[in-house]
Amino acid sequence: MRRRFFSFIREAVRRYFVAGILFFAPIGVTVWAIVSIIVWLDNLLLPRFIKLVMPGIEDPPSIPLVGMLFTFVVIIFLGVIARHLLGGEFQRAWERLLARVPIARSIYGGVKQLAEAIFASSAQSTRFRRVVLVEYPRRGVYALAFTTGHAKGIVQEATEQEMINCFVPTTPNPTSGFYLLVPEEDLIEISLSVEDAFKLVMSAGLVSPESRAVADPADGEPG
Repeated sequence: MRRRFFSFIREAVRRYFVAGILFFAPIGVTVWAIVSIIVWLDNLLLPRFIKLVMPGIEDPPSIPLVGMLFTFVVIIFLGVIARHLLGGEFQRAWERLLARVPIARSIYGGVKQLAEAIFASSAQSTRFRRVVLVEYPRRGVYALAFTTGHAKGIVQEATEQEMINCFVPTTPNPTSGFYLLVPEEDLIEISLSVEDAFKLVMSAGLVSPESRAVADPADGEPG
């Protein structure tokens, strides 16, 4: 009787502990991340700007959200300068300069790709047009891939089939991956959005969308 009672207590504690973790952990992590970002943005530029214009103040007063708004305004101002004053030629010259510095070009390229993947929704929609399955790295093994358009130029001329540019992301960092040229008829259409596909790749399959319907390429027109 005593053993059954303690077994019941242990199972109840385990069950409710897991239920509490599953319910509150996502909420807690989300709140912590948002608060951390706000605090970081509050202290990113405004305290340094105050010390720059008023050197006598060693410990500038901190008002919540004011520093974040200041950082936001500065980023918008820099965006106006980058878009209307510097232009593409300056950026290309800057990238050519960084291309000569091995470590700098790797950091710059990685940060640029990550920023574009997160913020440049128009660029992302242009690059990642649809989600497909490809047999990679061998027959019988499938990988999620994003199509980026039809192959053109010398790459297409070297093959006798219509080839599609495909990007196969890696886990857990989808900003890196492999570039594949895959025949259109070898692509397997899958009813999955780009956002859901990213979640699936980043979580290594732990976060799986409910709808996983796979369509036969012969039943629909290629997108």
